[in-house]
Amino acid sequence: MTGRYVVHLPVVATDLARAKVLARTAARSLVFLAHVDPGETTVSAEDDQGVRHRIFCDNRLGTGRRCVLRADHETPCTSRLPRRPPNATRLPR
Repeated sequence: MTGRYVVHLPVVATDLARAKVLARTAARSLVFLAHVDPGETTVSAEDDQGVRHRIFCDNRLGTGRRCVLRADHETPCTSRLPRRPPNATRLPR
């Protein structure tokens, strides 16, 4: 018997792209919890749950930390999200 358990929280999205955005948002919003491992976040089709799509790159960096970018990123791996440019449009409050 194992000492670890994984929580599966079904959330429905209309397509793979939206499912990935939702999974990325949920994982990043819960990262403050010590037991949340966002690097292992995946999504799958409801009727084909054996085929999973990774959300984060999760490569181990030289510092021992893991890459926090999307699984399919083309830029160099990093342990911190890039900051929004100062001229980026912000949503109104």
